[in-house]
Amino acid sequence: MGSLGAADEPLPPLKYPQPRRDDGIVDDYHGVLVPDPYRWMEELDSEEVKEFVDAQSAVSDAVLSTCDHRGRLRGQLTALFDHPRFRAPFRRGGSYFYFHNPGLRPHSALYVQHGLGGDPRVLLDPTAFSEDGTASLGVVGVSDGGDHLAYGTSASGSDWVTIRVMRVRDGEHLPDTLSWVKFSRIAWTRDGLGFFYSRFPAPRDGEALDSGIKTDINLNHEVYYHFLGTDQSQDVLCWRDPDHPKYIYIPEVTEDGKYVILSVSETSDPVNKLYYCDLSALAHGLEGLKGTHGMLPFVKLVDRFEAHYGLIANDGTEFTFLTNKDAPRYKLSRVDVDEPGSWTDVLPEDEKAVLESACAVHGDKLLVNYLSDVKYVLQMRSLVTGELLHDIPIDIGTVNGISGRRVDSEVFIEFASFLTPGIIYRCDVSTEVPEMNVYREISVPGFDRNEFEAKQVFYPSKDGTKIPMFIVSKKNLNLNGSHPALLFGYGGFGMSVTPQFSVARVVLMRNLGFVACVANIRGGGEYGEGWHRAGSLANKKNCFEDFAAAGEFLVSAGYTNPTRLCIEGGSNGGLLVAACLNQRPDLFGCALAHVGVMDMLRFHKFTIGRAWTCDFGCSENEEEFHWLIKYSPLHNVRRPWEEADDPRRGGQYPPTMLLTADHDDRVVPSHTLKFLATMQHVLRAGEEGSPQTNPIIARIERKSGHGCGRSTQKIIDEAADRYAFAAKVMGVSWID
Repeated sequence: MGSLGAADEPLPPLKYPQPRRDDGIVDDYHGVLVPDPYRWMEELDSEEVKEFVDAQSAVSDAVLSTCDHRGRLRGQLTALFDHPRFRAPFRRGGSYFYFHNPGLRPHSALYVQHGLGGDPRVLLDPTAFSEDGTASLGVVGVSDGGDHLAYGTSASGSDWVTIRVMRVRDGEHLPDTLSWVKFSRIAWTRDGLGFFYSRFPAPRDGEALDSGIKTDINLNHEVYYHFLGTDQSQDVLCWRDPDHPKYIYIPEVTEDGKYVILSVSETSDPVNKLYYCDLSALAHGLEGLKGTHGMLPFVKLVDRFEAHYGLIANDGTEFTFLTNKDAPRYKLSRVDVDEPGSWTDVLPEDEKAVLESACAVHGDKLLVNYLSDVKYVLQMRSLVTGELLHDIPIDIGTVNGISGRRVDSEVFIEFASFLTPGIIYRCDVSTEVPEMNVYREISVPGFDRNEFEAKQVFYPSKDGTKIPMFIVSKKNLNLNGSHPALLFGYGGFGMSVTPQFSVARVVLMRNLGFVACVANIRGGGEYGEGWHRAGSLANKKNCFEDFAAAGEFLVSAGYTNPTRLCIEGGSNGGLLVAACLNQRPDLFGCALAHVGVMDMLRFHKFTIGRAWTCDFGCSENEEEFHWLIKYSPLHNVRRPWEEADDPRRGGQYPPTMLLTADHDDRVVPSHTLKFLATMQHVLRAGEEGSPQTNPIIARIERKSGHGCGRSTQKIIDEAADRYAFAAKVMGVSWID
């Protein structure tokens, strides 16, 4: 049975809040005066901001209450989410550890079993962290012998982490509690006595970690070593560099336990410095540093931000790294740290494919993962020579993880695709020809992959560049331009968007007839660093043109029409959606922009925003300011009906939902709040006689962050809301 569409039940006239505009705030950027009337919305804990958020939430609640399919969507999403999900196991000592959610639990729990045939038990269940499911598990680290688990928890989706420690044997917690941790991993030393981690200094005012969102810029990252059973105040300071307060440090201990490697970065660019310390050469070990102010004697192996270096393996003083040094599609290089000028290529850069990852396994073998036209290629190679030993056949999809170490004879490989919910393969790499055996397969009751098809197309962008796009839909689609379509994109920071399974996508295709599309636009990493650079800094406009061209292709090929084309993206993808809204409001029937970077002139002033200047530029630089002001969503809202000189414009902005969360300390909520107020003001939304009758609303999640660590229920509720809104405003009927 079909339900009434939007045409039958129009939305009620909306009355939007009229927030205060402070016309006295005008910034001078290199002689260009730029007003910022909603600057007060950056004070997120102020009563005025809270009142604005409450008023906007009331508007969106009124709209959502008219969305007929909301309850059905929630029901279908809940039914499909209710299936067992597993991540690949990893081995420490004689035990295997893995994450598992039997269905609708708020979060996956960490399980442990002794041997592959042992009885599994829950070691750590994040559901117990908070009554409402808003506390989540972030970083985990198990000691080499499998005796202790150190794990980080975060509240309400924040990036701030608190680390605790428990015994694996009986699940007993140690008193250890480490605060003010952020952008860290847990790197145990081989002896199991403790671990390295990274943190920021505690605020001088004694502020608690859970006292609201913190938007201050993060400076002076430090590396510490924590001995089990001791107070954090006794941790050994291993590295800090007050001369470079913006540096971020990630420690890693080599598998042989002899070295700690320090990766040093300043921005989100794929470049880092590389330091190492020979732990075995410390006269009195790490114990000898207790109570002293001496840092670890790190040696600077790479001391320039010229390329990315990721540790793959070491044999004594010989280290193998994955790097893009003179290789935009990446390669493997080796150096003897006793002869730091002795770099040699083990596996040269491929002519076309991107070397996505490499994992050293069982002695001298290497499992490498290439990305070729956004499709994964898996190979076994020699760690010594780089030569190809075997191709490992996999379907078209994504290798989400490889779990294995050189001490293990087995490897677990995690795979998924648009139509494959998930397969974990176990591979015995001690045999001459390793076989991939299905260890676990994730099954979704009610999902029949044979009803759908996924294909890849290539379409031309404005400058003629061929852009790949995946199109997933029901089989035997009639290309008559009538189907609702969801177009997703990201295009930033060298991040590749590869095939993944999505319960929400299945429900949209099956029950609302959507065509689901993923455009692999420039700015991502799908073709290596060249593809990334072609969509960043002065080239950022290519991202928006690639995305608009994807929409035009879907219309011209008969998949959809502009009134039924919904665009969606998050974070940098939220910026993408908002910029395209401003540039091509005529091309889309709905827009969903999640946690977007909307104020391109001030993003670097909050939390870790300064690290994004490598991709965007910075308004404090005159040339870069002129790039940013041209597309900054906040500064480019226009009234289409006043721009008659451009025949593509005219009419109004499409129905828009902006999504943010009150504890997002990555892209702070003020980005979305200021953009929302600006859109409603400039477009005269809700005013009598305004051509802007389409809704401009925001969904502002409480006790949530940038997207990580959300509970299953929050994920379901948000998907039901945003897609019910899209279906309503585009007049899409329900299909049983």
